Amino acid sequence: MKIKNKFLISVVLLALGLTLGSIFNITAQGAGATNQAGTTDDPVVTKSYVDQQIQKALGGGVSTTPTTPTAPTTPPATSQPSDGKETTVVENTVTVVTLKPGEKLIAKAGAEFIIRSGKGVIYSGDANGVADLTDGKDIANGQAAGNNHLLSFPRDGRGIMVQEGNTYSLIVMVRGGYSIQ
Repeated sequence: MKIKNKFLISVVLLALGLTLGSIFNITAQGAGATNQAGTTDDPVVTKSYVDQQIQKALGGGVSTTPTTPTAPTTPPATSQPSDGKETTVVENTVTVVTLKPGEKLIAKAGAEFIIRSGKGVIYSGDANGVADLTDGKDIANGQAAGNNHLLSFPRDGRGIMVQEGNTYSLIVMVRGGYSIQ
């Protein structure tokens, strides 16, 4: 009889604990509870609403039409060096440059080139080369640069030229400053 009473008491206590636990199921505030998205504590908003609130905070009122950024329309700066060849320097725009055999396209520090057509080789006045960001390797002076590869020029004085023996022009997309020699 004692075993039966112990079993009955344990079943009753277990049922009572489950019942009380389900009744008093309350999450403590600040004890790791996260807010649900879309509630008043954590509302879901649209980009246009955020843009309007920023405009209000800046004192510009509410903008009803979205504005799109436009590229600067400044023409390229040109200069006439002492050797008579025109040098073009374009900053922060993408320019398509056609390089004839015998010419060198020299990059300013931070410029990026992509050879679109033709065969080009790296030109560098020192032992260091150019970073090929597409392949993740350095290309040394005189080595061929692959078409459609993003080339980064960390310092002035490095560039590309048409591969020796080719009679075709080299077409290059350039972002940053450059000069043709």
